[in-house]
Amino acid sequence: MSRTFVIGDIHGALKALTQILERIVPAKEDRLIFLGDYVDGWSQSAGVIEYLIQLENEFLCIFLKGNHDTWCEAWLLGRSPDPAWLFHVGQSTVESYRLYSDQQRQRHLAFFNRMYNHYIDEQNRLYVHAGFTSALGPQHNPDGNYWDRTLWEAALAANDKASETGGRYPKKLWLFKEIYIGHTPTLNYGSDMPMKGCNVWNLDTGAAYYGRLSAMDTDTKEVFQSDIVQGLYPGEKGRNK
Repeated sequence: MSRTFVIGDIHGALKALTQILERIVPAKEDRLIFLGDYVDGWSQSAGVIEYLIQLENEFLCIFLKGNHDTWCEAWLLGRSPDPAWLFHVGQSTVESYRLYSDQQRQRHLAFFNRMYNHYIDEQNRLYVHAGFTSALGPQHNPDGNYWDRTLWEAALAANDKASETGGRYPKKLWLFKEIYIGHTPTLNYGSDMPMKGCNVWNLDTGAAYYGRLSAMDTDTKEVFQSDIVQGLYPGEKGRNK
């Protein structure tokens, strides 16, 4: 029986990514869904993209695009680096591409171009990098899907008030059986484990900072984690200031 695994924000941590896959031990028939933000943080952003391109030759992979990926994609297109991107550790991504040829960069750009904005599986489970704002669903403001935090905030607030609202408000949460997101580190809430609010699972467990990279079996809810990423990159800061 095939399994579906959802993987949180990687942020250049190739060592953590390979650890996760060694611990999952995916079978050929399994599906791997990545929630985006593959770059910016640790020193192997270009290596992460190269690894993922190879991985999709072996497994069924769904790659969502995150806000950091949109910055990197624009840079690979030849645009001047966004100052906000460089401030948010984009410089580490630029440096990781120093030894990559133009041909390799174009192959990576094609990979960014085919990433999903959001993905809905056959069980009506939504996968999106950050969230969505429209009550009609993620297709109605697609750029916001890279940045939105209101969905997660609403899920946490509604979770606290479930007994008062009957557990079905706000309605946009219940367009889907479950929703899987990244983008907002659970470290902000004192946890290095995936968190749940209502039917929303947050898989960003702070791999860019002092947390771990996490993956989850979407059926059993079994969690797999890397070592603390900071320990895998001694001498580097990642996105820690």
